[in-house]
Amino acid sequence: MTSSELWTRETAERYDAEEREHSSPAVLGPALDFLTELAGDGRALEFAIGTGRVGVPLRERGVPVVGIELSEHMAAVLRRKADEATLPVALGDMATTVVPGEFALVYLVYNTISNLLTQDEQVECFRNAARHLRPGGRFVIELGVPPLRFLPPGQVAVPFDVSERHLGFDTFDLVQQILVSHHFTRDGAAGAYRRDDSQHRYAWPAELDLMARIAGLELERRVGDWDGSPFTQDCAKHVSVWRKPV
Repeated sequence: MTSSELWTRETAERYDAEEREHSSPAVLGPALDFLTELAGDGRALEFAIGTGRVGVPLRERGVPVVGIELSEHMAAVLRRKADEATLPVALGDMATTVVPGEFALVYLVYNTISNLLTQDEQVECFRNAARHLRPGGRFVIELGVPPLRFLPPGQVAVPFDVSERHLGFDTFDLVQQILVSHHFTRDGAAGAYRRDDSQHRYAWPAELDLMARIAGLELERRVGDWDGSPFTQDCAKHVSVWRKPV
């Protein structure tokens, strides 16, 4: 069902080190606060849980967490942090894999719904979230707003990071709604650069709202970040919450 690119063992092993900044209390804390409040006294299901950057500390806050993960290598890194009894993980794609029970919260962070490269698969992801939610439960997505306003006529690339150890830019296929993220990361003292590329299907907030309606979910809230700041036309991303009717 899924067109997601599969994370390799090499990529999984270096993921936590490369995402250390996004795992800091300053960055991760507001997300954990947001998700903990929505979960309440219920269980949470993380789609594409990866190495557990969010799921493990959320479990440490007392929220029972279950994960779905496509890459066995990413799940293996998570398993070093929490055993199966503490944080169960099902290997499979987030559009069709089903785990037992109902959840108060299903969440999908860090642009990961864009790993599904077709609209049909993204719709199925919403349907899968609705399938797992109890009545009144919420589905949360964190997703960047496509930076197409930075594209003058004839330009197909937008830089998103220019730093000492990393160069990153996105190229766009505006017909297929596909962007490719290009990363050049300097490894080691020798200063050689490693190149990585990944494909993503971008979607506007309004398109996600329609996917939610197809899945029987209703938009409850949309904010500009985990701290609850307002979502405006200048926001680089949004955090959206849809609710399953009672």
